[in-house]
Amino acid sequence: MTTTAPKNRLRRIAADTRPLADPVFRRTFLGQGAAVIGTMVTEVAVPVQIYDLTHSSFAVGLAGLAGLVPLLVFGLYGGAVADAVDRRRLYLASSALTWTVTLALLAQAVAGLGSVPLILALVAVQSGGFAVSSAVRGAITPALVAPGLVPAANSLTYTASTVGQVLGPLVAGVLLGLPNGFCYAYAADAVLFTAALYATFRLPPLRSTEPIGRPGLRSVLDGLRFLAGRRVLLMSFLLDIAAMVLAMPTALFPEAAETRWHGGVGLLYSSIAIGSVLAGLSSGWIGRVRRQGVALAAAVAVWAGAVALAGLAPSLWLAVALLVVAGAADLVSAVYRQTILQTAVPDRMRGRLQGVYTVVVTGGPRLGDLRAGIMASAVPLTLAWSGTALLCVVLVVAGAVLARSFWRYTPS
Repeated sequence: MTTTAPKNRLRRIAADTRPLADPVFRRTFLGQGAAVIGTMVTEVAVPVQIYDLTHSSFAVGLAGLAGLVPLLVFGLYGGAVADAVDRRRLYLASSALTWTVTLALLAQAVAGLGSVPLILALVAVQSGGFAVSSAVRGAITPALVAPGLVPAANSLTYTASTVGQVLGPLVAGVLLGLPNGFCYAYAADAVLFTAALYATFRLPPLRSTEPIGRPGLRSVLDGLRFLAGRRVLLMSFLLDIAAMVLAMPTALFPEAAETRWHGGVGLLYSSIAIGSVLAGLSSGWIGRVRRQGVALAAAVAVWAGAVALAGLAPSLWLAVALLVVAGAADLVSAVYRQTILQTAVPDRMRGRLQGVYTVVVTGGPRLGDLRAGIMASAVPLTLAWSGTALLCVVLVVAGAVLARSFWRYTPS
């Protein structure tokens, strides 16, 4: 009995791997995990290649702008299309487009074209394909696993994604250090992404149970109106926006490493991802929580509070430890936010709401970086880092408590 009890406790804490017993979800999980590594390799290779060609940080910044607009447009419109057509076909088409652009990036590197406008154009096209595939990917998860396993499936997916975000830059660093490194980097992405294409090809037909008519602006607006009328969903999105805009510290890492801790920028950038991985590996408890609104608000408050304390830390290692805590809370909040969205939205609306979700989770960090950069140029670093993060804690707790339906939300 003394041996069984610790095993049972460990089983309750460790990641819930039951969704992996389903071969369809398992293929999708493994394919997407490989694809994330490749995507991160390209996300490192593109700005490095642009800087190598121009020696201009402004030109590197244009890559972010080139990718942002397609994300916003095609995230919303792609979600509407996902509610009107077979989601498997749309997922396969958008993934194939992303893969084709990677091959084009490889071709321009092999040919030595050295054209920044061409690279920016390819980034824009790839961003549009990514936005559509992201909207579809979130919408199909409830069709691949039993309703009670949706939180566990999301925990596994986010953990694999975070592992890819850690491994991808490391792989990119090795490959870019080789002769003709850009060629190797884009080739690695193309090979790894093939696993995701294969998994998508093997999916069964996934048409919405109540497909809408021809997708367009009206169907996008219908999705936004649906969101506005569901306080639980709206609050989950607003909490994420607050967390990213008010408490995202990554734009301040270079300045903090140089002026406060005299090094350690790599540790700062990896700390949040490490925390997310650790949380994912010990996420077995997440699916057993019933008060998901409370849990989401608590996770966002812990994220912002840990970020605020990290900005006040007198030593690098304390700051890193606090950012690891923040990363763990970030994964927990992401799982609950995605689970609430997938379970509280009818299938006919799932694609459009996933499109909004894609816009929020990709646009929020970019706005957070902009906010942090502007503040750091006008006020002390500590205020730019910790001041708005503390404000985020207050707003999150107050908003969640006042929104009674969100505070009391439990999955049906």
